[in-house]
Amino acid sequence: MLQLICFHHSFKELKFSSLYYSWKSLLMSLMGDPADENLETKEMDARSLSFSHGQEPYVHKVGIPPRQNLFKEFQSTVKETLFADDPLRSFKDQSKSRKLVLGIEAIFPIIGWGRTYNLTKLRGDLIAGLTIASLCIPQDIGYAKLANLDPQYGLYSSFIPPLIYAVMGSSRDIAIGPVAVVSLLLGTLLQSEIDPIANPVDYRRLAFTATFFAGITQATLGILRLGFLIDFLSHAAIVGFMGGAAITITLQQLKGFLGIEKFTKKTDVISVIHSVLSSAHHGWNWQTIVIGASFLAFLLYAKYIGKKNPKFFWVPAIAPLISVILSTLFVFLIRADKHGVAIVKHIDKGLNPSSVKEIYFTGDYLGKGFRIGIVAGMIALTEATAIGRTFASMKDYQLDGNKEMVALGAMNVVGSMTSCYVATGSFSRSAVNFMSGCETAVSNIVMSVVVFLTLQFLTPLFKYTPNVILATIIISAVINLVDYKAAILIWKIDKFDFVACMGAFFGVVFASVEIGLLIAVSISFAKILLQVTRPRTAILGKIPRTTVYRNIQQYPEATRVPGVLIIRVDSAIYFSNSNYVKERILRWLMDEEELVKGDYQTRIQFLMVEMSPVTDIDTSGIHALEELFRSLQKRDVQLVLANPGPIVIDKLHTSNFATLLGEDKIFLTVAEAVAYCSTKLAEEP
Repeated sequence: MLQLICFHHSFKELKFSSLYYSWKSLLMSLMGDPADENLETKEMDARSLSFSHGQEPYVHKVGIPPRQNLFKEFQSTVKETLFADDPLRSFKDQSKSRKLVLGIEAIFPIIGWGRTYNLTKLRGDLIAGLTIASLCIPQDIGYAKLANLDPQYGLYSSFIPPLIYAVMGSSRDIAIGPVAVVSLLLGTLLQSEIDPIANPVDYRRLAFTATFFAGITQATLGILRLGFLIDFLSHAAIVGFMGGAAITITLQQLKGFLGIEKFTKKTDVISVIHSVLSSAHHGWNWQTIVIGASFLAFLLYAKYIGKKNPKFFWVPAIAPLISVILSTLFVFLIRADKHGVAIVKHIDKGLNPSSVKEIYFTGDYLGKGFRIGIVAGMIALTEATAIGRTFASMKDYQLDGNKEMVALGAMNVVGSMTSCYVATGSFSRSAVNFMSGCETAVSNIVMSVVVFLTLQFLTPLFKYTPNVILATIIISAVINLVDYKAAILIWKIDKFDFVACMGAFFGVVFASVEIGLLIAVSISFAKILLQVTRPRTAILGKIPRTTVYRNIQQYPEATRVPGVLIIRVDSAIYFSNSNYVKERILRWLMDEEELVKGDYQTRIQFLMVEMSPVTDIDTSGIHALEELFRSLQKRDVQLVLANPGPIVIDKLHTSNFATLLGEDKIFLTVAEAVAYCSTKLAEEP
């Protein structure tokens, strides 16, 4: 102990150095004297807040960035907004011939990875392609019915679009074809314009027109690099929308599952349940129900096996095709169609006929097709992008979202001209593709070849396929879209996100698909507006034994600085929130003044705004700071700024607000600003 005390006295001459306090802190912890420890803490605080013996703290000036040329500034802004991924990086320092090759590869990625393709990769792609083909054929027939189209159009949409995507797409795992949600959305929107039963030709033409404009929308977003627009539909809204769509699709399948002939055209749950119950006494077919229930149990059990043991992933993949084969044989052998079991009857044989002349390029239906196409294209794009990113992250490779949009757009434009309706990435098929060991997009080519052979030779075999089996396949496929675990997690993380999720869900279930989509988008935008117009603010306090200042709610041990109120603004200050920020800061000040009066503490004389999270400020924001400055002057409170960023400090000087405030009241760190304020407070009598 004596040695430690001697050691302590030998360092007294270093009293005003930072080294002294580091050693003293260590010494006090060894001696374990609480009184000395408290004294040391006070001395550290005093050193950080004021300097004795006339020493002034060294204050770093906030740097002002050099003025940029207006054209260069605009160029930099455009680059960061539209070309943040620097897509032309690979073209730097390359010869003209090499740049040409790279340009072609950018449009057709198959040229790039095709050079390294080998038999090992072909084996994986062949197995994956055959597996997803066995899944897609029965699904396509069912999804076409969801879109109120004949069964062959579902198969057409799994022939041409996957081939186009294999050449232009950059995802190795995504499987292309019709999907349940887009099929339902398209069918609902088209049905509101044209009756598919009374006028099937015009209905089909409008479907091709909508598909054409869906492709144009997708390709345009990719070419103009506006893919970030689809991010405005939040994850929570998508979870709710997909869940609601799954419930709606399942309810729609009750027509086929129960063998009902007369069924409502509305999609809301109340209308569907009313239609089902009203036909219970005379419209249900028990033979159909038995077939449907039996195969639904089989499909769900197959899913359970695949989920329980990933080695048996192929069981749920091949189960739909087995169900189609067995049910078709059963109906044919016992002639169940004579007992009220509805069957497919006929699927046109042959390849996709041209539909260029069927697209509406003039007339009243042009605008309707354009509107429907934009909505269907955006939803299809959102689903495909989410699927592509998911599997790209699992295999650790980069996916260019804008290239994906161009590829998806091109395949839908070509598809609209070859009797296809909107195709996109299917999550169920992509998952099977991934688990089957696919290596490249060749698995899509293999699937297309199988669909081609089916269209050429096998469609007559589907004549006795019961409609109920298609309904059960769709039900088993969409049931996983009700992601209740994700909804629970959303509730735990963000209550406002949960409102968006439930708003989209109930909008789809109780109103319609388009209403649910509108609610989802509206709530997503409302959240953005709320966050922009009502940014968070926080009072900061000093973490003991540091010069770090943090939110006192997050760190209760943080202490306020006497006479100084430190407020952090956690957002850029724009016209939309500038008035709120000013009023919120003044409310903080009033609350703090009331607290100080009640506890008989030092009056607030300095209000410091910590501006490190403030990434930008506009003229309205500067005007709000000027009004805040004047309001504080009337209260005899001085305004101090800490750590403004380069854009902010440049605008403060350009607007002369820095001169109005005083450049000596703009500091690099909160600690330096606190030291300045405390020195001024100490000088007062």
